[in-house]
Amino acid sequence: MAPDLWSLYALMLRSRLLEEGIAALWRDGLISGEMHLGTGEEAIVAGVVSQLRAGDAMALDHRGTAPLLMRGVDPVLIVRELLGLPDGLCAGRGGHMHLYSRQHLAASSGIVGAAGPAACGFALAAQHLNPGAIAVAFFGEGAMNAGMLLEALNLAAVWKLPVLFVCKDDDWSITTRSQSVTGGDLHERARGLGVPPINVDGRDVGDVWKAAQAAIARARAGQGPTWLHARCVHLEGHLLGFQLLRTLRQPLRELPKMSLRLTRSLLQPGGGGLGERLAGLLQVMAALAATMRDPRGDAANDPVRRARASLQAEPDRLRELEEQIGQELADVLARSLARAPAKAPADGPGEVLA
Repeated sequence: MAPDLWSLYALMLRSRLLEEGIAALWRDGLISGEMHLGTGEEAIVAGVVSQLRAGDAMALDHRGTAPLLMRGVDPVLIVRELLGLPDGLCAGRGGHMHLYSRQHLAASSGIVGAAGPAACGFALAAQHLNPGAIAVAFFGEGAMNAGMLLEALNLAAVWKLPVLFVCKDDDWSITTRSQSVTGGDLHERARGLGVPPINVDGRDVGDVWKAAQAAIARARAGQGPTWLHARCVHLEGHLLGFQLLRTLRQPLRELPKMSLRLTRSLLQPGGGGLGERLAGLLQVMAALAATMRDPRGDAANDPVRRARASLQAEPDRLRELEEQIGQELADVLARSLARAPAKAPADGPGEVLA
């Protein structure tokens, strides 16, 4: 069975447009706090979530918007939750890092690595109450250094739990290169805990879909968990407003402020010696130079563009689909910003949080 690239592209495009709209609301000051988007992860999420069925569960990390949208959660409820409104998905109390939907068996957490134990709980329940159902855990490669995730991998292997562990690897642990804080090979680490690893190109939705299909079939058949390693690029860095990207995109506004602070730290009395200060300055400049060569600027690393390129042989169909989804998402944002309260979620905000 081959993946339906048109439906996968539609899922990815909806996610991208929704998150771009969310980013605009955040920049306008309508959404407070940090904002972690999943732009760049769309192929990974679509390739997996598109194959889930009723009764399957998702344990999500702090980038839960795309999986919830693709699973069928009302996007208006998501946006109004991010706006902190009482008729949002979680009564305005969860924000973007703690989104829940009992109806969809989906829960997210801002705690790094927490998706592993949560997915094992979902899978254990499925094993006893709903055989054939599975759970999926989404997390970044930095979470592979969290003890609870490693314990979850071990437990899933020992009990042959129906779990798909999806590692979204962008090679950055916030602002630190993951390879500088991770020992050994992650594939061997998963294998050593009894969970067979699969490597995929997380920018290619077809590649992810095929690998996930095999892993999901294995889980449904009672053969235990799989660890799916998908490489990707976070197009906005770890979070919106990532300083190095902001400096590159708006150098005339950001560089003077940065230069002033660096000059003050270099010349102020006390503290480290001149050599130490110069070394710190060189580190900052090296980080900025590395960002200029960052893969975020390469169109080949954008999964939505890559998926679109594979469909260009039918331009009329493509244009019609994009216009339809564009209008759909414009309507979502308009309804999300309407003054009148949106309809409360079917299972009720209070029940979702209970």
